[in-house]
Amino acid sequence: MSINRVNISGNLTRDPELRATASGTQVLSFGVAVNDRRRNPQTGDWEDYPNFVDCTMFGTRAEAVSRYLQKGSKVAIEGKLRYSSWERDGQRRSKLEVIVDEIEFMSRGQNQGGYSQDGGSSYGGGYSGGYAAPAAQPAPAPAPVQAPPAVDVYDEDIPF
Repeated sequence: MSINRVNISGNLTRDPELRATASGTQVLSFGVAVNDRRRNPQTGDWEDYPNFVDCTMFGTRAEAVSRYLQKGSKVAIEGKLRYSSWERDGQRRSKLEVIVDEIEFMSRGQNQGGYSQDGGSSYGGGYSGGYAAPAAQPAPAPAPVQAPPAVDVYDEDIPF
């Protein structure tokens, strides 16, 4: 048995692109930047290294979600990995992408609605509770979240 589940959060790297297949299925494509925090071996300082993850969402939810996302939007994604390969101009190409099952809007923007008490909003089935329409009164701003102090987790003695 294998498990194929992915959870990421980050910011959209570009405006989402909505298109339809020949059969009429809506397809939403967007990229999410996810930072990996590592210690710089020369300076000893912690630095963020971005990873750019392609994400794809299908169906009627894709069309609805597309209205609430834009470049820079902070989101949390749950989904599964899918590997694709093809040939173009005689060259073999491939990519690994996340097929989105659940998405939570974590930032408030002009085009985003459906805020929950924690300042986020969500759209999808499952445990996230579905999309909630924007309230007539704006939700209060959430309390700022403090980042935990940086801890030197990585040691030169670790063999990997």
